[in-house]
Amino acid sequence: MEATLGEVGSRAVPAAFDDWVAARGPALLRLAYVLTGNAADAEDVVQDALSRALPRWERISRVEDVDAYVRRMVINAHTSWWRKFRRRESPTAEVRTGEVVDGPGEGMPVDERARLWAACQELPVDQRTAVVLRYYEQLEYDEIAALTGVREGTVRSRVSRGIAVLRAQMGERDE
Repeated sequence: MEATLGEVGSRAVPAAFDDWVAARGPALLRLAYVLTGNAADAEDVVQDALSRALPRWERISRVEDVDAYVRRMVINAHTSWWRKFRRRESPTAEVRTGEVVDGPGEGMPVDERARLWAACQELPVDQRTAVVLRYYEQLEYDEIAALTGVREGTVRSRVSRGIAVLRAQMGERDE
């Protein structure tokens, strides 16, 4: 058995898992933040995904692309969270303009980035997920299809529709 760096409950945490989380955790949090829209929910989603990954780490660490596998777990955790809470939460007219994640558009003025972020939050979850994976994570359509469990054509459609909505909300012409 591998050396341990810590304990979770009464179970030892494999060093490989601990090291992987230390290296990839911030990227998972950024992805979850962009998907959920706030830091607290992002932390919950990542924690849920990692708590499910830990008991299976020996098997997960042998897959071809561990990062993609755990990213999929984060997306699934977000989908489960969204389904669980969508009936309890009601939409609000208030737009959160606080924290904005670094990524594409870093050269934009802060107020434009805040407008873009607010527009992204108004997209349906499936479209927002596809747009985030395409432009923030810079994944190809086939990779997004594999992560989300839908066909590549569906991914292209979601991205196209999401970008069209964002352009309309931002007041830009379709290019």
